[in-house]
Amino acid sequence: MQGLYAIEYSNQAHLQRRWSRNGRYMRLANKVAIVTGGSRGIGRATAELFAEQGAKVYVLDLSLDEAFTDLEISFVPHDVTDGIAWENVVSQIIKEAGHIDILFNNAGIVGSYEGIETIELNDWTKILDINLNGVFLGTRAVLPHMRAAGKGSIVHNSSMWGVVGAVGVAAYTASKGAVRALSKNVALTYAPDGIRSNSIHPGIIATPLVMAQDKSMTQEIVAKTPLGRLGTAREVAFGALFLASDESSYVTGTELIIDGGHTAQ
Repeated sequence: MQGLYAIEYSNQAHLQRRWSRNGRYMRLANKVAIVTGGSRGIGRATAELFAEQGAKVYVLDLSLDEAFTDLEISFVPHDVTDGIAWENVVSQIIKEAGHIDILFNNAGIVGSYEGIETIELNDWTKILDINLNGVFLGTRAVLPHMRAAGKGSIVHNSSMWGVVGAVGVAAYTASKGAVRALSKNVALTYAPDGIRSNSIHPGIIATPLVMAQDKSMTQEIVAKTPLGRLGTAREVAFGALFLASDESSYVTGTELIIDGGHTAQ
């Protein structure tokens, strides 16, 4: 087939299998990834999965709860709300690794379960600073390097509450809804540069953050979840892996909901 519909598959890098040195197929071989909030929970599970699939991973977090072993993961102390720190850490990674292929904007907090009338302004500001401004700053820092390379995948961790409403948690839902919209903005703006942007929207997941909240609240959400259980961080990580990899090369500006069917009702 010629003309507009001709596709030269043999020349498309995203259709070529990637192999590790030991001959095993790796979905992220030769890629460099940044994972924010990667010390625990979804971020840690994703960092480990990315590394297992061949990526060189940089975990950015305020502190490291438990060391990574037997994986090519580097920990860098980092505050996602610090724009200057973002410029410095991205420059450091470019100097060491030569390129950045993947950014997983994962860092986030619930911070407060209060509604609009009762939440303290300081809490509101802090939550949006981490959950939204951290995503903005990280994305802005990597974009020039991805544009220069003509490729890149940015995955933003939102929430099912960024798609549908929830009672209370005003700042959290506002921030996660904004992350969803920002992801689409990045996708449309930078598609001509070969950069893809997508968001993932976990439901109730067995992470330290969720396990620390009121058990009755967790049980109520699980009871309303069609699959009838908590999800695992590893299950969410596999969603991030797909969007980060070349397997999703025709996917941008969309959201992947990983919530056990909760928002399908």
